[in-house]
Amino acid sequence: MPLGNLFVMTGASGVGKGTIRGRLLEYHRMYYSVSMTTRPPRPGERQGADYYFVSREEFEQKIAQNGFLEYARYVDDYYGTPREPVEEALRSGQDVLLEIEVQGALQVKRAMPEAILVFIVPPSLSELRRRLLVRGTDSLEKIRKRLLRAEEELRLAPEFKYVVVNDQLDKAVSDFAAIIQAERLRQPRMAEALARALSKDPELEAELDKMEERLREAGPQG
Repeated sequence: MPLGNLFVMTGASGVGKGTIRGRLLEYHRMYYSVSMTTRPPRPGERQGADYYFVSREEFEQKIAQNGFLEYARYVDDYYGTPREPVEEALRSGQDVLLEIEVQGALQVKRAMPEAILVFIVPPSLSELRRRLLVRGTDSLEKIRKRLLRAEEELRLAPEFKYVVVNDQLDKAVSDFAAIIQAERLRQPRMAEALARALSKDPELEAELDKMEERLREAGPQG
């Protein structure tokens, strides 16, 4: 059984990664790896569904145990991907989706070069600023830090295999879905389909032989 694909979605805070991820998982069967973070939950976020919310001490203990596939510190908080469930899902042939910070995505790229990295970008920094202000979950100082960080991160886009612009949500979801489908259809992953294409069904072949015989007996048509 071939290993599953590892899709890594990243982008600046406020660019809409979570919304895109939610829509994708409605239509695509994938294992979603829930990240761990030391930041407090935002309104509506659920423990174990959006993130595993833990203390700084718990997070640092897991770092010491090599329990993360990647981790990063972002605007004063830690974010990381627990290693074991991702590796288990990939071994079982499942495609895996990570939604992580840019630093972490680049760590995954170094550790697993076969990972498929997708960078979600805003239409502009001004639009990103508007979204962060409308979201209203951060202080103005934290928004300022996020925007400075976003500008730095956007300059790293050439490190990523794909870039998706989240201007219109439906289009962004459709673009990401096209990436998933294209990667699933790459030749190395289609070995089973290619083998079937080269196979012959004895029963069907026998029926076709009879059909050819009847056509020969009938002679030229028309």
